[in-house]
Amino acid sequence: MIVAMSGGVDSSVAAALLVKQGYDVIGVTMKTWGFMEVGGAPKHESGCCSLDTIFDAKNVADSLGFPHYTVDFTKQFEEAVIDNFVDEYLHGRTPNPCVICNRKIKWEEMLKKADSLDAKYVATGHYAKVEFSEINKRYCLKASVDNKKDQTYALWGLTQESLSRTLFPLGDYTKPEIRKIAQDCQIKTANKPDSQEICFVADNNYERFLREKIPDVIENIEKGDLVYKGKKIGVHKGVPFYTVGQRKGLGIALGSPVYVTKIDYENNVIEIGDKEELGQHTLIAQEVNYISLSELKKNSVVNCKIRYADKGSPAEVINADENMFEVKFLEPKNAITPGQSAALYDEQGYVLAGGIIKEGK
Repeated sequence: MIVAMSGGVDSSVAAALLVKQGYDVIGVTMKTWGFMEVGGAPKHESGCCSLDTIFDAKNVADSLGFPHYTVDFTKQFEEAVIDNFVDEYLHGRTPNPCVICNRKIKWEEMLKKADSLDAKYVATGHYAKVEFSEINKRYCLKASVDNKKDQTYALWGLTQESLSRTLFPLGDYTKPEIRKIAQDCQIKTANKPDSQEICFVADNNYERFLREKIPDVIENIEKGDLVYKGKKIGVHKGVPFYTVGQRKGLGIALGSPVYVTKIDYENNVIEIGDKEELGQHTLIAQEVNYISLSELKKNSVVNCKIRYADKGSPAEVINADENMFEVKFLEPKNAITPGQSAALYDEQGYVLAGGIIKEGK
């Protein structure tokens, strides 16, 4: 069994719990990028993929008595995650790289590594549950008991094959309980702070990242019209530098707060509006992955989340097939953002399906 170890407290405790349960554990830390390549470096590398995190993971593995390896997935991460991240912003969408990283790197690539080590399972420190339904004959993804830390929203892309070989040791624990276990086990990372930003944009400055990553492309980005209530009121600096729901950095003053309500990539227009204009009733998602169900029934009511911190809102399934779904919210939903993910849950917390948001209307 492989445990993906990030050097943080969650994956460290996941490994400790599995060792206690009698599993033959192998710790693996992924190297997917470096601050020299992505910029935004603090005074020293202390975040994800840094030497500090690798050493922390190795220290935990040594203290618990199992082997630890560092694997280089830099090329795969660049092609699957960073290239997609850049392309989405260039086309006026706001990507969620964690969703792609989870599916393509943390599972598909890690399972290849597991095969090479004759390991059957991959375990992580995600707050989530995986179960097998005898009724549906499918592996199901379910929200963890800790609603504040639940990470199933970013895991909707996992395939049935991946879920069949996955263990989530933390699914029945809260974050405070995990820190207490770490302290009791004298794990070095017991009080290590959680990571907040996207790992390869450590300073949370996406504009800086894009300008440094693709300077020649960004230099030729065309400015365009900034439109409010059908009238041009200014000039925007380029569609990659805006996201639906954005309020700050618009460079205009209208006497009251305004927000980006639509990014029209085809016509190079950024539309802004008042807060109430952010509300939309319908969401269309594509690149759909079905998890707990093999299909969605029309007119069924689901709980739809459109961002990580979203508690979800009731929505009716209007249309669905193997490639897309369309849901209508019972009440207007704010800032439905193309490129982000939509995850659908039932009332028990099972993830039914997920997809990439194409549009809201």
